[in-house]
Amino acid sequence: MKRRIEVIKPDNFEQENHFYPKALNSQLHPLVSHFFNLDHERIIKRYSHLNPQICTDTLREILSYECKHFFWGGSDLFYVTTQAGNRRMVVLETNSCPSGQKSMPPRTDADEHRGFKYLIENSFLPALKKRKKRLPAGALAVIYDKNYMETSGYASTLADLTGEDVYLVPHFNGEEQMADFENGVLHITLETGERIPIRAAFRYVTQKPWNRIPTTSKTFIFNSTLVCLSGGRNKLLANKAYELYNSEIAESGLKINMPETIKDVNKLEIPLWVQKFGGKAVIKIPYSNAGQGVFTITNQDELDAFMQMDYPYDQFIVQSLIGHYEWSSTSEHGKFFHIGTVPNKKGNIYIADLRLMVYSSPKGFMPCAVYARRARKPLEASYPEDSWEVLGTNLSVKTGENQWDSDTSRLMLMDQKDFNSLGIGTDDLIEAYIQTILTVVAIDKMAEQLISKKGTFRTKLFRSLDNDKSLFNEIMIS
Repeated sequence: MKRRIEVIKPDNFEQENHFYPKALNSQLHPLVSHFFNLDHERIIKRYSHLNPQICTDTLREILSYECKHFFWGGSDLFYVTTQAGNRRMVVLETNSCPSGQKSMPPRTDADEHRGFKYLIENSFLPALKKRKKRLPAGALAVIYDKNYMETSGYASTLADLTGEDVYLVPHFNGEEQMADFENGVLHITLETGERIPIRAAFRYVTQKPWNRIPTTSKTFIFNSTLVCLSGGRNKLLANKAYELYNSEIAESGLKINMPETIKDVNKLEIPLWVQKFGGKAVIKIPYSNAGQGVFTITNQDELDAFMQMDYPYDQFIVQSLIGHYEWSSTSEHGKFFHIGTVPNKKGNIYIADLRLMVYSSPKGFMPCAVYARRARKPLEASYPEDSWEVLGTNLSVKTGENQWDSDTSRLMLMDQKDFNSLGIGTDDLIEAYIQTILTVVAIDKMAEQLISKKGTFRTKLFRSLDNDKSLFNEIMIS
């Protein structure tokens, strides 16, 4: 079936089209609702009370930071502990243009658009207004290559809030393109052949977005592909951004928690670095997402299987593996292992991650959506035969080229039923929120470094930070 551009008109938002069935009639857990109602000062007061070594002024500046490039993002976090019982939230990765709205219970009974409205009203529209005089004439659009349920929700919400028709535009990798750039302005081509310029586009293009959307443009792209290359879809540069930002804020006592990471790794070197982590590690293709390109290694067979395959890129990252206490990597930070879910009636504990989505606004950062995902098989002290079944939490299932499904049986909502089984509380949500914001700021600062004073992409600096020829050949510069 050929994909087509849809014209989304105002006053046509239907909840059943934009939320998972299990989320439609869910009720937000009171503790999560309380977290969403905390203002910055209360968060600072609580966090500094539990972490007296931090600089509250620095934390206040970070929470009030207004992003220049990375307007909305979502971090995936693991809730872990050490042998000594020191618990923390560890960032696995931070995604630009993340999913999450379709899984979020309403904050109030009148909250029809839920997180769609909070994000569009408090982040997208203020950013659009700020750039109004510099934008080309044209319409509004949402461009996507995945997650129709959410992208159509954004388009319908944007139409409701602006009173304008909004174009919902498929923009899939390797398919016939209905959107292209002409002199820096995004244009879409309707089935009639009519060409329509776009002044601003909300982007949910996740698969190699940089090969068909330039790093800079006259059309306002929310978020730009510059953000993806700076760390939002580039795990290699994300880790470098985290390290640079950790150095910048070191004196404040704040820090992005992340697994020990070896960067710029050639495929032939990988067995050496896996050996460094005691034969247990996570190998990642830095530019993949939705659970693709992540390989958990707990035995020689899994490493051999990885080494026998061919990959489209030249660079990899290797990270310490967080699993059960009996088979986690020992890194320079010690050994972390999963706390996991509260045991179910069968006594099974599952690894679960937490996805926390935030957006940047003129008033600083705000939380937008939260959900969790659990692994397929329970966590045991014995080595797993297939480690991904025990460690992998991503719900996306690739069913074909540009075809995706989602395993919602493992989705855990922030509702009365699922939240209690996660075993986390208000302080853990605050910790996850602050960790997410720190990563978004770090990537936003990296993006700023990769833009020249003239507003052009600094290709030489980028290549020095990420010398992957296969990636660089994909990038659409202008």
